[in-house]
Amino acid sequence: MDQPPKQQLYGFCQLFIESRLARIQKNIDSLQEALSSETKSSAGDKHETGRAMIQLEREKLGNQLSEVNLLKELFKKIPLKTNLTHIGLGSVVYTDQQNYYLGISAGEIKVDGVSYYAIAPNTPVGKLLMGKEVGDVVIFNTKEIEIRQIE
Repeated sequence: MDQPPKQQLYGFCQLFIESRLARIQKNIDSLQEALSSETKSSAGDKHETGRAMIQLEREKLGNQLSEVNLLKELFKKIPLKTNLTHIGLGSVVYTDQQNYYLGISAGEIKVDGVSYYAIAPNTPVGKLLMGKEVGDVVIFNTKEIEIRQIE
């Protein structure tokens, strides 16, 4: 039995976070391995420069890891069951332009041939949609977007 689009979108976003987390962790592990395999050589300055570059890359990955962990915590707050009269976190919104899933920014997702854009509530479009109802119209980049359905 097929899952409704909302559950599929939720699952896709969950996998998006998990794969991003795994990719960052893998990069951190390989950098750690590179750092520990660096042995003191007669190159001196080259060796120190190499270690410094690895450390900088490790710091960047550490920041990305923190961001993904924060995103993961925020994602846990997204309800699968939502208020169907007003748009909120976890809503699937059908408009006359596009369809949106308000959760995290994960780009375009196709479910049963239908395109949805996974967006965070703090994005420009997300801010416009939050709290709106069916029939409301929001204006984004001079385009009117009519809300047709909320799940």
